[in-house]
Amino acid sequence: MAGHYVIAGKKVPFHILSIGFISAYAIAGTAYAMKPKPAQPATPPIKASSSDEEAFIKQFLAEAEAGEKL
Repeated sequence: MAGHYVIAGKKVPFHILSIGFISAYAIAGTAYAMKPKPAQPATPPIKASSSDEEAFIKQFLAEAEAGEKL
């Protein structure tokens, strides 16, 4: 027969330990992959040197989006 470890007074076969570790690794990977990600802004931040420039950019973007909807 195959070998075994004695854990808490019981004989546990190697293949059962292997299945347990592989299952735990898969569950941990799945949990990490399904973790909710923080919401990202729809548009990148506007880096303008003045408030007038920022207002112009926002107005330009609004007009461009309105033009796309037509």
